[in-house]
Amino acid sequence: MAKFCPLFSGSSGNSTYIGSGSDGILIDAGVSARALEQSLWRIGVNTENVKNIFITHEHSDHVKGLRVFTKKFPCKVFMTEGTYSALSETDALQNAKECIIIPENGVEIGNMCIKSFHTSHDTKEPCGYTIELANGRKMAVVTDLGVVTTEVLGAALGSDLVLIESNHDVNMLQCGNYPYMLQRRILGAKGHLSNDACAEMCIKLVRKGATRLILGHLSRDNNIPALAYQTTESALSGIGAKEGTDYLIRVAKPEWDEKAMIL
Repeated sequence: MAKFCPLFSGSSGNSTYIGSGSDGILIDAGVSARALEQSLWRIGVNTENVKNIFITHEHSDHVKGLRVFTKKFPCKVFMTEGTYSALSETDALQNAKECIIIPENGVEIGNMCIKSFHTSHDTKEPCGYTIELANGRKMAVVTDLGVVTTEVLGAALGSDLVLIESNHDVNMLQCGNYPYMLQRRILGAKGHLSNDACAEMCIKLVRKGATRLILGHLSRDNNIPALAYQTTESALSGIGAKEGTDYLIRVAKPEWDEKAMIL
């Protein structure tokens, strides 16, 4: 079994804990090291047992706490070659125990096999991750992408649990205070997934066996948790899927305060 817990999710910072016992990993470290340590303690995880961090891309809301956390708790840091190139121009990796370009066939840590897949975002080489467990279960982290490509969909399908981006409501974004160029970036192919795009992908995921959906990386200015939830729930109801019977759905909060999902 493995615990899956989005510790932080949103424009202010992102980090997800996955693991059991001494085999825990973090995907991203986008808040302060102190906040990471406190949140891990809150869910009953010994911080010293987190020895591996997987980075999706170099934006600060995904790497903000990396330098200090790896100084206090020696960790290997995994990422794509492009992300390594980008972070090497900063001090984010200076305390990493080891920096590793994640291989094509993935990395085995404890009872988990972690693999990356390319995503579409405005960074050098962004990625998402799948986590395959020894018991045959599979999880996926799919955030910070403008479009769902064939590679993204192929990687995520067959997952039992998916953390998927539901960043913004298009109408709220277009009618809000964001400058036009920023709106275009968010709506573009290298921006972020809207509630509607998230819902469309969730239909495909549930049809292929996904039973746990976590909607994440919500914009604090251009979305409302209830709206993100309603958009996906309504889409799934449209194909006859029932919440509580066919799937469970949660909206990740900026800071997690509920029980983790267990696979």
